[in-house]
Amino acid sequence: MYRVLICDPLSEEGIRPLLDAEDVEAIADPSLSHEELLEAVKSVQAIIVRSQTQVTREVIEHAENLQVIGRAGVGVDNIDLDAATEHGVVVVNAPDGNTISTAEHTMAMLMSLARNIPQAYHQLQQKRWERKKFVGVELKGKTLGVVGFGRIGREVAQRAKGQRMKVIAYDPFLNQEKADKAGVDHGTLQEVLQQADFLTVHTPLMEETKHLIDREAIQLMKPGARILNCARGGIVDEDALYQALQSGKIAGAALDVFEEEPATEHPLLSLTEVIATPHLGASTIEAQENVATDVSYDVLEHLRGGTVRNPVNMPSVSSEMMEQLSPYFKLSERLGAFLSRVVEGTLERVSVYYSGELTDVDTTPLTRIAVKGILRRHIGQRVNDVNAFKTASDKGIVINEQKSTSTKGFTNLLTVEIETDQEKRSIAGTLLNGLGARIVQMDQYSIDVVPDGNLIVIHHRDQPGAIGRVGSLLSEHNMNIATMQVGRTNQGGDAVMVLTVDKEVESECQDRLGEITDINKVQCLTL
Repeated sequence: MYRVLICDPLSEEGIRPLLDAEDVEAIADPSLSHEELLEAVKSVQAIIVRSQTQVTREVIEHAENLQVIGRAGVGVDNIDLDAATEHGVVVVNAPDGNTISTAEHTMAMLMSLARNIPQAYHQLQQKRWERKKFVGVELKGKTLGVVGFGRIGREVAQRAKGQRMKVIAYDPFLNQEKADKAGVDHGTLQEVLQQADFLTVHTPLMEETKHLIDREAIQLMKPGARILNCARGGIVDEDALYQALQSGKIAGAALDVFEEEPATEHPLLSLTEVIATPHLGASTIEAQENVATDVSYDVLEHLRGGTVRNPVNMPSVSSEMMEQLSPYFKLSERLGAFLSRVVEGTLERVSVYYSGELTDVDTTPLTRIAVKGILRRHIGQRVNDVNAFKTASDKGIVINEQKSTSTKGFTNLLTVEIETDQEKRSIAGTLLNGLGARIVQMDQYSIDVVPDGNLIVIHHRDQPGAIGRVGSLLSEHNMNIATMQVGRTNQGGDAVMVLTVDKEVESECQDRLGEITDINKVQCLTL
């Protein structure tokens, strides 16, 4: 039974997948104090939050059984990602659930800002009819600068184009080809600032984006431009914005978020040029249900050993790419596990080579899984898909990934190589149609071995009788041989023998195998 702690208020329909799951105990308690939270997390496998609860390093360290943290929304600035990664905890979010809601709210704020709608309504409430005081501007023909062209930025741009605005966007991952496809202009941050009549920001809040729109950035903008922030408080320097509004450099601002919330006493709220809402970007019935549903499914999927759709602290993989890669997950882990058990010395470098059709996809998830398979020999279950690379780095192990067009006769070939302070060893595998995973090469030897079960690896001299003596000794120990493969480079030289047996090999049996004439080394492992 998995215990899932839901710390913030979430849509009941959204968490229905958890409530209906027979293997889940969902505990919803949005009123926990910090001390109560530290106690509550000790026995849970998953935590789900929105933006209220702070999942700090202290919380994660207290959660001894924690496997996954779910953020019902996009931003994860209330979660210590470094601490989660170090402890092998997957962090998932719901990047799509509130996309439409936030984009629509941004457009509502944009139109309200252009036409002074909240201010005019407030005057009417005071029984004052002042048409001349609230003359606005049209959106048609104006330039909207979009900083951050992710899901929400793209949706806002499409809606702005519907208002016949010109859109220019900046994003570190946006190139001209992508901009052309979206029907927007592509510019540097400076160019966007200089051209925008309205500027809207849609970036995550992190070290690089904190106060991205600061005093210097505002000075680059047109006199009378307007600024919107429906993303994260702190992207816009609020002190700089206040001064720019007072001086008239900026004609107006629309804010849904603030650096410190709630912000009922914020100086910006005293300015008539400012309209604001209390962090309502994702506050629609549909969005609340969507983000809760999305994160619930991912949390449940991870707890049950599946693949999550929206991981934050490990690379996200599209469904199309996942379909291509997932058949190789077991193979890559088994290759790493196999090699780690036969190599000797202190691990220094891991290299993973891909050839064939695998060169056309992002193979990072496979490399990560191979590294996990290697490290688990020494670290155990503490290393997983999330923290494999960081754990290797912490241990001073260099990870290298390369691709080649050389296939050596296979449609796809995955090779794992380990370098230690004593030796370099490699193993290669592939998938055979209808037959599954196969190890097809071990160092310089060609073999054909299923990477599963109890295996015996024997290095020996290629001499008559060697195989028979091994078989006889295993028979004495009541060991049944399921498969046997022999690889050699030349007749009479060094060779390798790999056997699959029906049960684990006892130490006495292994010792006696090593005493057989012409046998140099015996290694036993279970995959």
